[in-house]
Amino acid sequence: MKNQLILGLSLIFILSCTKDKNENQIVLDPDYKILLKYLEIPQTPYPYSTYDLNAGVKSFFEESQDNTPENNKVTDWGATLGRVLFYDKQLSKNNSISCASCHIQKFGFSDTSTFSVGFEGGLTKRHSMALDNSRYYASGKFFWDERAESLEEQVLMPIQDPVEMGMTMQEVRSRIEKTSYYPILFKKVFGIEVITDEKISLVLAQFVRSIISTNSKFDEGMFVHKDPLIPFSNFTQKENRGKSIFFQNTQVNCSGCHITNAFVSDSPRNNGVRDGDLGAFEFNPIYQLRGAFKAPSLRNIAIRPPYMHNGSLKTLEEVIEHYNSGLTNVDDDLDPHLRELDGTGVKMNLSQSDKIALVAFLHTLTDNVMLQKVEYSSPFKN
Repeated sequence: MKNQLILGLSLIFILSCTKDKNENQIVLDPDYKILLKYLEIPQTPYPYSTYDLNAGVKSFFEESQDNTPENNKVTDWGATLGRVLFYDKQLSKNNSISCASCHIQKFGFSDTSTFSVGFEGGLTKRHSMALDNSRYYASGKFFWDERAESLEEQVLMPIQDPVEMGMTMQEVRSRIEKTSYYPILFKKVFGIEVITDEKISLVLAQFVRSIISTNSKFDEGMFVHKDPLIPFSNFTQKENRGKSIFFQNTQVNCSGCHITNAFVSDSPRNNGVRDGDLGAFEFNPIYQLRGAFKAPSLRNIAIRPPYMHNGSLKTLEEVIEHYNSGLTNVDDDLDPHLRELDGTGVKMNLSQSDKIALVAFLHTLTDNVMLQKVEYSSPFKN
């Protein structure tokens, strides 16, 4: 009888442990099991819809620059799908490159090559434009020459470019429809598995708009002090001096063109870098836009040389010296912000120590968290 009692209690204990183990076990969605074969994404997606400039930095001014359309707000699953497409080499003719091949996370979603290499080895016409904080550009136009009216339009153009990725959208749809994971992802975003060009465009744009830089040394200072015009306690004396030059030196006027705490340009400008490229004038033939180009955000600028639309300036020191030693106003095409009252090109006249301080400040815009953030990295297992 005693042995039977012990056996019965042992059986109850075993069944109890089994029940507890089953209750604590994570139940995987069958569709998610398919995704896991190919992708490293969480069952509950990363909260892309919450990514924004942090509270210490963002103001109404930044909000007014947000180019997110009402019909394409960033969603968690939408940006997840966009991330997969962004890193998928199936979107190129010979399966050799993806969007991320020219927009590399550790380089601020730019490229350290002067010109990027396309699917057959051809070179792009211009230097790869950085993508971080692309959301904060009020006009919503994209590319150096602003030939795309919106990010939704822009994201499909490199895929179809004969040098870059060499595909047609029909070929793209045909390829991704045959995968086991894309129909699942499209259903999670849109409710149905049907894949269209517009949907591809929408989710790629969502992913790009989710790429926000918020964890630089500058952000840490702004979170505490709220005002970029006062010295930051987390900055060195040299960094504070550089910050003062950037924001308060009227002769230099860096912040007059690189506006808001997203450090984006407000319009295309001719900044005196001339190589015969007409820039924005080619698509908007206004005289003042000859040789004018959009500028990307200065966030992470220090880790993504070379600089300018043609990659002609190799270091930050060269960039500063370009403005410092005096610009030429050829054919009266230099941007008004970069002219003296008599129409000649501006000359910043910085001392050597001033130039060193300005470079030091620009380094405070590096966001090592964003540059390594897993939700911005490749989701593919192989």
